Amino acid sequence: MTRFMKSLTSNVHFYTAQLERAPIVIFIEDELMGSGVIEDITETSVKIRGEYYMRDACTFKYAS
Repeated sequence: MTRFMKSLTSNVHFYTAQLERAPIVIFIEDELMGSGVIEDITETSVKIRGEYYMRDACTFKYAS
């Protein structure tokens, strides 16, 4: 089963992606904002490639 472009919607999704070092893409509305592997997760943000993305403003999806 492929996870390609499936949204990360819960803490379990984020932590699993971080543990697996799965590539993630980040969107705000329909604009691609970044991609990479999750470095850190907080209640309000996700850090990818040194940048913090707000969880309530972005959509996070599996890139592969």
